[in-house]
Amino acid sequence: MASIKEFQVTIDCARPVRLAAFWCEVLGYVLPPAPEGFATWGEYDRSTPPEEQDTYFACTDPSGKSPRLLFQRVPEGKVVKNRVHLDVRAGTGLVGEERLAVLEAECARLVELGATHLKTLYADEENESCINMQDIEGNEFCLD
Repeated sequence: MASIKEFQVTIDCARPVRLAAFWCEVLGYVLPPAPEGFATWGEYDRSTPPEEQDTYFACTDPSGKSPRLLFQRVPEGKVVKNRVHLDVRAGTGLVGEERLAVLEAECARLVELGATHLKTLYADEENESCINMQDIEGNEFCLD
């Protein structure tokens, strides 16, 4: 039996601080406090060499129930569809028109934050509705 009790999700990106702030808004996550001796993360960043600034940044679920997200800067841009994506569970327990209305409202909120609405998949005989989206750097995720 595995002894691992928790994990984090790491996402490659161009601007870790900006993407972490976006996902905090999406998920209700929080940014960690600035390192000791610094009033803000910006102050801390300015104290480091330019090549080390904005290289990674994390955010966490304040309840501690969901995994930490770590965003790390990489030199290359995104070129193909993600092999792994996040499912943002906005409609858990809801069905039909009620579920679709909740998903559409959340989609509108996320679009205001800079996300892109890709496609709405409507309920059929087997599946409930969900919405495919991209975050501010083009990473796919689903509202379901």
